[in-house]
Amino acid sequence: MQAPELLTTLAGPDARFRPHQREAIEDLTAGARVLCVQRTGWGKSAVYFIAAALLRERGAGPALIVSPLLALMRNQIAAAERLGLRAHTVNSTNREAWDEVRQLLADDAVDLLLISPERLDNPTFRTEMLPLFADRVGLLVIDEAHCISDWGHDFRPDYRRLKEMIERLPAGVAVLGTTATANDRVIADVEEQLGAAVKTYRGPLGRSSLRFEVVELPGQADRLAWLATYLPELPGSGIVYTLTKRDAEIVADWLNNRGIAAEPYSGEIESERRVAVEERLLTNDVKAVVATSALGMGYDKPDLGFVVHYQAPGSVISYYQQVGRAGRALDRAEVVLLRGHEDRRIQDFFIQQAFPPRELVARVMERLEDGATARELMAHVNLGRGRVDALLKVLDVEGAVTRDGSRWALVPDSGWSYDAERYARVTALRRREQEAMAAFGADGRCLMRSLQEELDDPEPADCGRCAVCAGPRYAAPLDPALVREAALLLRSRPLVLETKKMAPDETGAMRKIAEDVRAEEGRALARLGDGGWDPVVQAGRRAGRFDGELVGAAAETVAAWRAPVAWVAAVPSRRSGDLVPDFARRLAEALDLPFAPAIERVGDAPPQREMANAAQQVANVRGQFAVVPDLPDGACLLVDDIRFSGWTLAMIAGQLRRRGAPAVYPL
Repeated sequence: MQAPELLTTLAGPDARFRPHQREAIEDLTAGARVLCVQRTGWGKSAVYFIAAALLRERGAGPALIVSPLLALMRNQIAAAERLGLRAHTVNSTNREAWDEVRQLLADDAVDLLLISPERLDNPTFRTEMLPLFADRVGLLVIDEAHCISDWGHDFRPDYRRLKEMIERLPAGVAVLGTTATANDRVIADVEEQLGAAVKTYRGPLGRSSLRFEVVELPGQADRLAWLATYLPELPGSGIVYTLTKRDAEIVADWLNNRGIAAEPYSGEIESERRVAVEERLLTNDVKAVVATSALGMGYDKPDLGFVVHYQAPGSVISYYQQVGRAGRALDRAEVVLLRGHEDRRIQDFFIQQAFPPRELVARVMERLEDGATARELMAHVNLGRGRVDALLKVLDVEGAVTRDGSRWALVPDSGWSYDAERYARVTALRRREQEAMAAFGADGRCLMRSLQEELDDPEPADCGRCAVCAGPRYAAPLDPALVREAALLLRSRPLVLETKKMAPDETGAMRKIAEDVRAEEGRALARLGDGGWDPVVQAGRRAGRFDGELVGAAAETVAAWRAPVAWVAAVPSRRSGDLVPDFARRLAEALDLPFAPAIERVGDAPPQREMANAAQQVANVRGQFAVVPDLPDGACLLVDDIRFSGWTLAMIAGQLRRRGAPAVYPL
């Protein structure tokens, strides 16, 4: 079959090649290296499916597609099969299929193989499977190729391993990189990674079907009210993006309570559940999926009618990538950004999770001289598990460390050195991206043009449709009663504090906590940064005394909890003085219980929020508090203002239990 016939088989009888598609296919079938930087919905997958089919007809090996999301893989396999391509996948959910895929490759019985970049992190996979791919592959496709570049908004260290694979390919094997979210700097970096003479096809990034609007609603209750007001008016079904899993769950609950069908979605829900939620959205069985960025690259619903951001992402480039899900096969789709006061704090957290400072990396390298597990490293270095794993992955990709099972060790004479200048440049870039996102919708520019210019689009232009060009549609005053209802919802969600049953020892190994010194399940009134009680908590911390309304809310929480407490104690602090004891005394009075000054602060360790993992947190609390010998009878309600790790409450509870308290309930 010829390319036009394959296109109509793939996309329907009326399908025609878009600019650059046919040229890219011809280059690939001639064995070239190609980079396609094209808007979402342009049809990048059609290029590699058709090229793969043509190359197989000519006797070339199978196509290998490296793709970052399982959602994309499921869609891709279904599309490939329409062309008669035998497609298989190797990812974290089907490790047992590796042997089968190896045999299929050996038998030349697979035309298209999709793998996730995380597979490249598996040493066995790299040593056993990658050489087989390199020997047999006829086309290597790197989907979302901006992930190769640490200048990109979504850099993934595993992608860096592809450079090694590209270098091992036989001469004349075609290579394709595709992305919609790359500016000039990222394009230059990706071209270098692809090697040889790369042909880059770059198209305009404007999307005529999208209408943009930014609505300034810093309070979460206002944004919930906005969603309840306007979501029913938006066309079709769509996605509401949040920055955190918890916010996705809160928003979905609120919408369902208002009669608007919604499903929460994050990378933490199980694979089967994700598939079910994606299918409900595809079939318009829900009005909205409320998702973190886990529902981003690769999800393909051509008739997605809207994308609303409950919070702003950290960069304009991330934003463009997410809104690109909407309006692919529609004349009009609505894109609305609801900017919140907590956006910056959450964005800052993600930026700060980048490469650790030199002194912490030096301590990691020092500990790895004799080999260590990630948990052992955490007992030695003040880094959380996620940052330790990310650091080890980068060091592994850059050849500084090696892994044997769960143990890591230095690579002798690797020549690796800490590139402070590069890490500082990347952090500075992230800050510039953050500022550009803050300026989006606030600097008077057309919203579509703002996105195009941030992505170095060669043809930026005013769209004539957005809220800046044509006026707002979604900025009318909200119903005050609806805002109050949303605020009450946010304030009526006390958090359960689970009992800690394991604790790290001095080596970082986890040991069981004896039942006779454990705290009971606890409660928290709010989460830092939420739109319910947190603003009242923060105001009280600034003023040095908590509001009586907060005392009443805590008393209601304890009453609803029905914890059988007989007296109240407070966690004392050298920094906040009488703030917590004063609150605990007033709470005890509201509950008609005695207050006992049973705990004394005897140490002066750093704030617990500065400790990044359990081993460091436990060590930071040890020896800091003393409990009086004679305690009141009955169970204790142990009150603190902020819980960062839970270890302060857990360890003081252990001391109270040893002094005779039959139970301790943290609040």
